[in-house]
Amino acid sequence: MHPFTDTANRMTLLGTLIFILGCGGCKADSLPEPSSASAQPEAGRPIPMAIDQASRDSGAMVLSRAKAFIATLSAEQRTRLLQDYTFANASRWHTYPQWALGKNKARIGLALGTLSAEQWQAFNGLLAAATGSGKDEGYDEIQQHLSVDDWIRQNGGREGYGRGNFHVAFLGPPSDTGTWQLQFGGHHLALNNTYRDGVLVGATPSFRAIEPHTAIEHDGTILKPQLQEWETFVALLASLDPAQRAAAKLSRKQDELLLGPEARKKDWNFPNKPEGIPVSSLTDEQRSLLMKAIGLYVNDISDASAASILSRYRSELGSTYLGFSGSTSLTNEGDYVRIDGPTVWIELVMDPPYSTDSPHVHAVWRDKLTDYGGTKP
Repeated sequence: MHPFTDTANRMTLLGTLIFILGCGGCKADSLPEPSSASAQPEAGRPIPMAIDQASRDSGAMVLSRAKAFIATLSAEQRTRLLQDYTFANASRWHTYPQWALGKNKARIGLALGTLSAEQWQAFNGLLAAATGSGKDEGYDEIQQHLSVDDWIRQNGGREGYGRGNFHVAFLGPPSDTGTWQLQFGGHHLALNNTYRDGVLVGATPSFRAIEPHTAIEHDGTILKPQLQEWETFVALLASLDPAQRAAAKLSRKQDELLLGPEARKKDWNFPNKPEGIPVSSLTDEQRSLLMKAIGLYVNDISDASAASILSRYRSELGSTYLGFSGSTSLTNEGDYVRIDGPTVWIELVMDPPYSTDSPHVHAVWRDKLTDYGGTKP
């Protein structure tokens, strides 16, 4: 049972689609314990990312807009925004809304509900620079996500929902020398972009979830921030023939994210050996679907950086695996799929229904080399 919802209070998505306590999480006792707040991060190993001029220009734009955002803030707001660059701070991301997290696990930084119209404009300018420009990707997808949380708030959810309860933090002062991280997130969303010497060196952990994951209408706009990702994985699994399905099925039932925000060891705990079917044995069409699935997560970051990362992942397909557990329809609670490569790690699970009457998507993109920009505790 969800720690903040009992059976009597769980709402269904009938008629008015009213939400009450939709945390979209799992068991409270599975929350990760934070690292020591005083632990300083290691510098990290060299990052295998192509740093071309487009990537440098992208990093320069993010830096410029980060400083422009700071310039709009009051002294108190700046104090909340600017936090120490430590691994303990960098790892404070989650799927729960802020009100459902204890003091030691709550997000740090500046609550968006404190922003004026001018500050919102500056913040959105920063988000636009740091994320992808495609439709239903990056900036557009985040705006849809925030609107879904507003919809929850306006349709029976607690005051703890809505975009005002999302937080942004700069871990370390934004600079073109040294390391700093743009951390942004809230209910069902986590963005962790790490910059070193003015360029993006890590865009993960990147967590995306939504309830419901089907399309909804809000203020005259159709919102479907995670529908395309789910549909692509469904199509990929449906394309497998019986022999391929048998090869792709994981040896053990996997019904939760291994490296998601609720996992006890959510960071740098990748499996030693891949499981599932080698991508090299898939057809060209199936490999195209798999790359599309990867791209729908990678393209959430700035276009220049996404192109570089996708090129690396594509070059590693010969050593990448696809695995699943449960039903290939991805409609049942606990249905699970993962892509496991030399560096790419993407997993999606159908989380139990809490605010609606159907399971919903939880997904995380990790990178085995560049999580947190290569920083380890």
